[in-house]
Amino acid sequence: MISVREQEAIRKLVVFLQEWDSAQKVVRNHILDNFIRSNEGKTEPELELEFSQGASLFLARLTVWLRMTYLFPCYTYNTCLNKLLKSIGIFLSAASGHRYLTEFLEIGGVWILLEILRLNHLKEEDKRESVKLLQLITDGGRKYKELICESYGVQSLTEFLATSKSVEAQDDVQFLLDSLGRGNPKYQNQVYKGLVALLPCASPRAQQLALQTLRAMQ
Repeated sequence: MISVREQEAIRKLVVFLQEWDSAQKVVRNHILDNFIRSNEGKTEPELELEFSQGASLFLARLTVWLRMTYLFPCYTYNTCLNKLLKSIGIFLSAASGHRYLTEFLEIGGVWILLEILRLNHLKEEDKRESVKLLQLITDGGRKYKELICESYGVQSLTEFLATSKSVEAQDDVQFLLDSLGRGNPKYQNQVYKGLVALLPCASPRAQQLALQTLRAMQ
C-alpha cells in the first residue's frame, strides 16, 4: 500500500510535469534554471528521489523539446538550448545513471548532438555543450565510441574543430577525438584519417591540435 508521503511525492511530480507540459518558453527557462541549480552533480538515486522515481519522465520531455527546436532558427533563438543541453547533461553524468544514457540514445541522441555541430545558425557555446554531452557518451565505453563513429561523428567533429572560433570548444573537440581514437580499434583508423585531413585546413590552431592528437595516438 502506498504511504501518505509517497502519495504526496507522486502528486508533486504530476504537478511538476503538468507545469512543464503547459508552460511557455519563459516559464520553461525558469524551470531549467531551477533544475540545473538544484540537481547538478547528483547521482541517479538522488535524481530518482527528487522526482519520486520518475526522473526519466522529465528526461523524456527534455529530449522531445530538444528534437522539436534545435533545427529551426526561429525556435532556437527563443529557447535556451544551452540550458536544455546542460539539463540533459545532468542526467548523462549522474553516477549509476546508465539507464538515462540508454534512454537518451534510444531517441537518437547521438544524431541530434552531431547535427547541432553542423548547423550554422547555432551558437558556438551551444555546440560546445553538445561536444560535452558526446564526451559523456564516449566515457560509457567502446560500444558508445563505435556508435558515434558509425554516425559520422569524426567528420562532424573535425569540421567543427576546423571552423570553430572558440579556443575552449576546440580543446573540448580535441579531447573527444583523442578519446575516440583510444580503446576503439574498429574505428581508430577513421579517427586517424580525420585528423590527417585537418592538417591543410585554414585554422592554424586546428592544425596544431590535430598534429598533437596524431602524435599521441602513435
